[in-house]
Amino acid sequence: MLVVGLTGSMGMGKSTVAAMLRARGIAVFDADAEVHRLYDGAAVDLIEAAFPGTTTAGRVDRARLAAAIVKVPKLIERLEELIHPLVRRAEKAFLHAEAARAAALAVLEIPLLYETGADAGVDAVIVVSATPETQRARLRLRPGMDEERLNILLARQTADSEKRRRADFVVDTNGTHEESERQLDAIVAALMRRKAEAFERDWR
Repeated sequence: MLVVGLTGSMGMGKSTVAAMLRARGIAVFDADAEVHRLYDGAAVDLIEAAFPGTTTAGRVDRARLAAAIVKVPKLIERLEELIHPLVRRAEKAFLHAEAARAAALAVLEIPLLYETGADAGVDAVIVVSATPETQRARLRLRPGMDEERLNILLARQTADSEKRRRADFVVDTNGTHEESERQLDAIVAALMRRKAEAFERDWR
C-alpha cells in the first residue's frame, strides 16, 4: 500500500483536495480533525496539566488555549510534544485498517508535514498551493482571524516555495475547481505507478 502525505500552508485548499481524493474512493486521515477529537477527550487532562485553565466541562477551550500559546513559540512546541504522539498512534491505526482492506493508496493529510519531519514516513508528498494573495484573502474570511494572528501562524510554517520545491506533486488551486480536479487525476494516475515502501518500513 502506498502512503501519501497531503500538505500545504493554511488557506491553500488542502481540505478541498482531500474531499476530491475521498470522492475518488481514496481514504484520507485528517490530522487536524484528530486533534479536535483529542481536545474533546483523550488529551484534555494532559493539556489542563500543562496549560492550567484552558479546559472547561471536560473539553479543551480552543480560544483559551490559543490565547495562552500563540505568541510564545516554546509553549506551542510543548503542546505539539503532547499531541503529536497521540496523532501518530491514530495515523498508524488508520493505515493498518486501510492495509487490512487491501487499499492500494492511503493519504495522511498533515498541515505541518515538513515542519514535523513526517515526510520521512510517506512514499510521496502532494503539496496544495496558491498565490500569497489568494491565501491571505481566504484566511481573512476565517472567524477570529486578524492580521497579527495570521502573521504569527504563517511564520510557523515552511514557506510555500520550499514546500513546492520538496513536493513530489503540486496541486495549484488558483484556478477553477475543475482545473484542480484534472491536476489531481493526473497525480493519482502517477501515484499508482510508484513503489510502496513506507508502510512496511515505518508503520509496522
